[in-house]
This record gives sequence, structure tokens and C-alpha cells, in this order.
Amino acid sequence: MKTHTTNYYNTFIAIADDCPASKGEIPAEKGGQKTAAGQQLEMIGKNPYRYTSDEVLFTLFAQRNDITRDELEEARQNFFSKGQACLRASALGKRYGWGIHHNAEGKIALYGCNTPEYRDYLDQQAVKVVKAMRSKK
Repeated sequence: MKTHTTNYYNTFIAIADDCPASKGEIPAEKGGQKTAAGQQLEMIGKNPYRYTSDEVLFTLFAQRNDITRDELEEARQNFFSKGQACLRASALGKRYGWGIHHNAEGKIALYGCNTPEYRDYLDQQAVKVVKAMRSKK
């Protein structure tokens, strides 16, 4: 079975061209629950450069679907047996103004679009810059 990945290496995902945020914003909850973007922000924000994109996306998928410890390995294989949307499709970069840096190990951290670090990553030669996906065509 082929395994797909959402990981990038030495890459910075800049905010989308149509992102309305002028700084990194905290996603609002819906119905008293954190949205997917809110969960991503919490997990990555509290643990910069601890997780890869694959780890974040699968962990949140497993939590949302109440996957037990015994089911994790099989669920992970099934999850990555088909292509998944990477963090370029996340509302963090599309709507909430967060850039996502992937280091050489694929570990990720967030930077608000108004920060000096965000601007530094846009200018670094050793880091590939890609844009988050636009919300509108």
C-alpha cells in the first residue's frame, strides 16, 4: 500500500494572497468547540518544532474520530494510504494570518504574518517559500 505524506522540509508556507488577517489571529470557536484551525494552532503553538505536519493532521483526525490506542496503527496506515490536504489548505494560512515553517527535519512552527520572523523566512535563500491556498478562485 502506497503511503502519502503532507510533510515539507526547509519550507515556509506564507499566508494566502487573499488572507484577510494582518496578524496571526486565534480562530473563533464554533458551538463551544475549537475548529480544526483552532486545534492546529493550539497543538503547534504550544509545541514549536516538536511535530511534523503528518503528526499534527493524524493526531487531530484520531481525536475527532475517537480512535482508540489499539486502532491507531491501522487507522494511520489507512489515513495516509490516500492523499491528504497539507497545511497549505489550513485556515491558519488562508484566513487567520499564520505562516508555517517546516525545518530540515520536517518539524513545524507558526509565525504571525506581522512578526519579524515571518518576514525573515520570506527572504531566506535556504528556505523554499510556498503560499497557502487561496480561499477564492
